[in-house]
Amino acid sequence: MTAPVFVIEHFAADGGGRYVLDGPEGRHAVSVKRLRPGERVVLTDGAGRWAEGEVVGAEGKDRLVVHLSAVDEEPPQSPRITVVQALPKGDRGELAVETMTEVGVDAIVPWAAARCITQWKGERGLKALAKWRATAREAGKQSRRVRFPQVADAATTRQVASLLADADFAAVLHETGSEPLATAELPSRGEIVLVVGPEGGVSPEELALFEEAGARAYRLGRSVLRTSTAGTAAAALLLGRTGRWS
Repeated sequence: MTAPVFVIEHFAADGGGRYVLDGPEGRHAVSVKRLRPGERVVLTDGAGRWAEGEVVGAEGKDRLVVHLSAVDEEPPQSPRITVVQALPKGDRGELAVETMTEVGVDAIVPWAAARCITQWKGERGLKALAKWRATAREAGKQSRRVRFPQVADAATTRQVASLLADADFAAVLHETGSEPLATAELPSRGEIVLVVGPEGGVSPEELALFEEAGARAYRLGRSVLRTSTAGTAAAALLLGRTGRWS
């Protein structure tokens, strides 16, 4: 089994590579994971920097002492895959973020589409965004990533159009797409931006604006996926076709 991942802010170690993992992560390692001397762990800042370590022992219930190896850095993957995710109802947004993180998406942009039932406003919106970011962090740890996806602030339709205009490949999942995403010509590097609409679908006005920005409508297959699963399925397809999974 691969070593568990814990998130830290910096890699400052004592002499001889001794590092003390404390706070919530240390408590989880000692009291929940119950890690023992000799077991391996991975520490990361979630932005690509990471180091493998060997557990030396515990100090109390929330401090894990680790001997760290040299710090390494994982370069960003290419092409970079960003999914613009329309806001789903309930906790299905966290489900979408969790599974997209697990498959390897690089960035997630919450989108307040016209047909979204859920709307992020005021304090409620800030709490929802914080949940998405916490979900990405936990899913990144669970899936043994050392570079977690960036979860952006909620975007308007015009802001999404701007993202699409700057992309090397821009796609909108839509039932009117005449070409399947599985056969689209993809770039070997650069930025791929994929738009996933709400349960009610992308409106004609939104689709027209996105097409004006350079995006095309594509379909995934014959079945209709929910908004909380479509992004994960499409991202997996793109990751396989661009060679990032090989």
